[in-house]
Amino acid sequence: MTIQFNEETFRDDYSFRNSAWAIKRFPFPFHEDSYMYSVNMEQHQGGPEGSIYEKRFDVDEHYLSEMQDRALVLAEDPLRCQSLPHMTLAGWDTLELIMVSKSEDYPDLFELHRDGDRWRWVNKPMGIDHSFTFLDETTLPCGPLEYITRQTQGDFAVLDQRDEMLWMDAGMVTTQADWSLDFDIGMNFFEWHAPVPLAHEMGIFKRALKFLLNVQQGAPARRLNWTMTVNPRLDTSPENYHKWGIQKTTLTPENIGAKQHLRVELQTFFRLPRSNALLFPIRCYLIAFQDVVTVPKWGRRLHRVLSDLPDELATYKGFIDNRPMMLDYLSQYDDGLPTSPGIWPDVDSEPPLQR
Repeated sequence: MTIQFNEETFRDDYSFRNSAWAIKRFPFPFHEDSYMYSVNMEQHQGGPEGSIYEKRFDVDEHYLSEMQDRALVLAEDPLRCQSLPHMTLAGWDTLELIMVSKSEDYPDLFELHRDGDRWRWVNKPMGIDHSFTFLDETTLPCGPLEYITRQTQGDFAVLDQRDEMLWMDAGMVTTQADWSLDFDIGMNFFEWHAPVPLAHEMGIFKRALKFLLNVQQGAPARRLNWTMTVNPRLDTSPENYHKWGIQKTTLTPENIGAKQHLRVELQTFFRLPRSNALLFPIRCYLIAFQDVVTVPKWGRRLHRVLSDLPDELATYKGFIDNRPMMLDYLSQYDDGLPTSPGIWPDVDSEPPLQR
């Protein structure tokens, strides 16, 4: 299909909206009626046609608006993009991976022409037509990591692998769920995950690290993660907590359907060829509760997941105070009928809501 790009905002008037197409393909993160941390890794080798898994780097109706929001964040805080000196090659690896993937997966939107180290990159939605020399930073307007991630949805952590450990040594992070690249840069895998409750005791991160250290080139992996956001704000960084944290107090029973958003991250992992670094894209998808419940399976399941979620996780994810209001709203959409396994809507087989 030809993508129709939205004109919308992720701040101020919050004009962000999901079309019916975007709702249908939303990565609902719960495959059953309860939730607990798990490694939940799988191979990232495509997926159902039209789904967010189909392409290596998903491009959707929010593309141009997300890139505009990223530019605003970087203008206010350039430290949202950083790369330690030894990570420059990994930046070029990232640029190549994204350009090749997008030009192959979306040939109507992106073109890459290569003649040895002379490359020409065409990004039609953003009006970019730029020729440069691969591996020569002087031929780009900024570093290779920043250049390509200013044109790609989602955040990007670039992890150096050494001493049987992963280190967050570069990144572009403007759509994060309350963590800071400026704080975490240079930390190892266990250090930047230190605030997460329960998972350490369960051994989740030890198993995840073992898996990630063994990701091979050409065999990327993926997982889903989730949290909650009041209003469709992409930049929920600790640096700007004073702007978005207070918005949690604005929920009412009358507006919760429109203002409360489920925030889901598609996290993927790619081994980079020259640097042997691990690229960790974190793509954020937002959906209002009022749109979640248009899918009967999702309305039922979200109510059940939030009902049983341990208080530690609801606190860590930042919605413990608003959970009673969330449950009151969602209870209207849970009739007690069973749900089918898996994350997809199953609209043809799932029974309609029985009121």
